[in-house]
Amino acid sequence: MPLDALRPSSLVDQATQRLREEITSGTWAVGTKLPGETALASTLGVGRSTVREALRALAGAGLVQARQGAGVFVTATTPREDWPTRLRQSAITDIYEVRAMLEVEAAQLAAQRRTPDDVIALNDAMDRRRHAAAGTNAEFVDADISLHAAVVAAAHNPVLTGLFTEFLPSLRKGLVDLLELAGLRAADPHDGEDSHAALVDAVARGDADAAGDILRTELEQTLARLKAV
Repeated sequence: MPLDALRPSSLVDQATQRLREEITSGTWAVGTKLPGETALASTLGVGRSTVREALRALAGAGLVQARQGAGVFVTATTPREDWPTRLRQSAITDIYEVRAMLEVEAAQLAAQRRTPDDVIALNDAMDRRRHAAAGTNAEFVDADISLHAAVVAAAHNPVLTGLFTEFLPSLRKGLVDLLELAGLRAADPHDGEDSHAALVDAVARGDADAAGDILRTELEQTLARLKAV
């Protein structure tokens, strides 16, 4: 596929896409050394800085690698999926299993590290979850997730917080779908209120074992529901 000049809009994106096509189509096989920045810029009709940004994007996708003093080489013909994309394509049950492992540890740490401000935030989140029982399933799920996020935040571990945040879009969709399909709140709009109140109490009291056990049981029950849908 011959390269030709690009349109002036979104030059970096266009350059990235054009070079990606050359690689994924097999025109440039694994191990091939790409033309230099000057040659690529001339062929594509863009500046060297645009080519440089495009190559960075391709490197981020795992398609190319720069070797100091040697140039840029093709390392794969299939782009590596980024983490958010992989999560979106994963089964909600697989995500939930990992969530359970992550959050149980976070709850135990939260009980050990919570501050007075954390306890206030947890109680406020619990109140919002309780009041959201009168709302839609989506509103209830949002309030539920906010409470769990408050527990994770109380662990005061930025890596845990970052990982939990990555899970949120997929978790939210899966939980809303679960409530819609299974009708779990038809009989009890406050679904899970007792266990969540007990979790908040355990964290506030500093009982790490109880916090971990309560959350583990609650998440295992939800996972079982997800698998049954």
